[in-house]
Amino acid sequence: MMYDQTRAQQPAGQTRGPAERRAPGPEPLLPSTERDKIVQRLRHAFNTFADTPREALEEAENAYDEATAQLVNALAERRRLLRAGWQDQAPGTQSDELRHALSQYREITQRLLQL
Repeated sequence: MMYDQTRAQQPAGQTRGPAERRAPGPEPLLPSTERDKIVQRLRHAFNTFADTPREALEEAENAYDEATAQLVNALAERRRLLRAGWQDQAPGTQSDELRHALSQYREITQRLLQL
């Protein structure tokens, strides 16, 4: 851990304000429970491969299919929500909502391109 001189100079008990806090990472596309289920299925496939390779491959393929289906659904829902947020704005309106929607489109598209 590196020494943070700015933080060290703050009086004891003083907390950072909202603007100084680190921004959280992007919101996961799938809920953690769903991700965990898919990961568990993949682990099971790898653990059973030596005894039943064909069944293990089928289980891995099913986990893949489930993951892609859930991602497609999550992306479609994200798009629906984003569109609903800006579509009702009057034409020519420059607002924070439009800027935020544009940032959201950029963020999700960049994440997709990094897959």
